[in-house]
Amino acid sequence: MAGMLFSNTENGPVETLVAELRDYPEWHRGRKRYGVWVLPMVQPDLLDYVAKVREALADILHPSPLRQPHMTVFVSGFHQARGRADDDFSSAMLRRQRALLRRSELQCVALPLAKPDSFASAAFIPVNDGEGQVARWRALLGSVSREIRQAPYVPHITLGLYRRRVDAPTLRQRLAAFGAPLVALAATELHYVTYAARDPMGPLRVERRWPLGETALPT
Repeated sequence: MAGMLFSNTENGPVETLVAELRDYPEWHRGRKRYGVWVLPMVQPDLLDYVAKVREALADILHPSPLRQPHMTVFVSGFHQARGRADDDFSSAMLRRQRALLRRSELQCVALPLAKPDSFASAAFIPVNDGEGQVARWRALLGSVSREIRQAPYVPHITLGLYRRRVDAPTLRQRLAAFGAPLVALAATELHYVTYAARDPMGPLRVERRWPLGETALPT
């Protein structure tokens, strides 16, 4: 995992990868929406922090004004009434996950945040899961469906995808200008959200909300 990060000065990426923001018909094959479990980020201090870092890196990051800041917990797949392909996520799977959540005692938690780091493709804020709470949520959701993932899971809040190449020393110098957020990420709800498969940076639509530490709200 460490080799994926620019903070690894010995084995990290040598430069950023440029993201091409377009429709990917070879990926969605006509399917409409893609589903993900997330922790929403609603704290004003954190939203301000994200906005300031994005502004400072605006020359190298794609703008993403419609995508709400969040931490991905579990990537479900294409949101379908009935699953046919191996990357589909059916309504039956979602019902089973909700039933498991209902039977589990999920607690609110404050997740510490570190100063910005980066994958080759995206800058992000690292999220510390030292108590293993996020890992437990992932194990619960993953007991129902296989997660759609091409790389090891790293808890993080994405700041943006790169729109031009930047070499590793330059990027490290720019990221070093930012300190860590002064507050932790308050995890009070899990949201199952979807976005339009033809617009990978489009807005998230909340399909289900699951408050942590209390009875679930009707949706």
